Amino acid sequence: MKIISWNVAGLRACLKKGFEDFFNEVTKLLEEQLEFIPENYEHYLYPAVRKGYSGTMIYTKIEPLNVVYGINDQEYDDEGRTITMEFDDFYLVTCYVPNIKRDLSRMESRMRFEDVMRNYLLDLTKKKNVVYCGDLNVAHEEIDIKNAKANRGNAGFTDEERAKMTELLNAGFIDTFRYFNKDEVKYTWWSYMGKARENNIGWRIDYFITNKDNINNIKNTMIYDKILGSDHCPIGIEIK
Repeated sequence: MKIISWNVAGLRACLKKGFEDFFNEVTKLLEEQLEFIPENYEHYLYPAVRKGYSGTMIYTKIEPLNVVYGINDQEYDDEGRTITMEFDDFYLVTCYVPNIKRDLSRMESRMRFEDVMRNYLLDLTKKKNVVYCGDLNVAHEEIDIKNAKANRGNAGFTDEERAKMTELLNAGFIDTFRYFNKDEVKYTWWSYMGKARENNIGWRIDYFITNKDNINNIKNTMIYDKILGSDHCPIGIEIK
């Protein structure tokens, strides 16, 4: 099974910039507002209460056993941040982690989110393996960001956010890309300013995370950093 995650920064805009072509290429095929309903796929949309603010969506060719929207926490569920799908052998959890904002004003909320999400994932692993993916809004290590010293303390590279990722990994989870690519430098997000994409001045803030018991089922990891259409690029894994 191939799983792709992409923060498209607005699907309708991304559709005009190559989303459909990329979808057709990686999948080997191809609601009224979506304007893109691929044949033989079901779609599950979880929009934010605040229109246009955030939200998540999954297209799947394999019908899930069960679908859960949110993590039973109104602050984050109102923002449409998490969809969980249960399949025969694992849970797939897609997530758009809250940004703490440039002035760090949402730090306290973000720290609470990390704790709630970690506990949620740990509860799922008591039943089945877990694949956790999406824009997790943190560059974990210095290798995951172009200018580490200059960016330390900025949103997405604060000590607090990085420590929460460490805490998640120490709880029994693995960053799949880094597991298979110890020293490889690749990014998944670039600012629209200062020709950052052109000069590859980026951050790796999009992830596929899995529990340790599941790592041997991961066959490959991908970062499609040549694919345009958003300030993020798609990422993926292949799983047995």
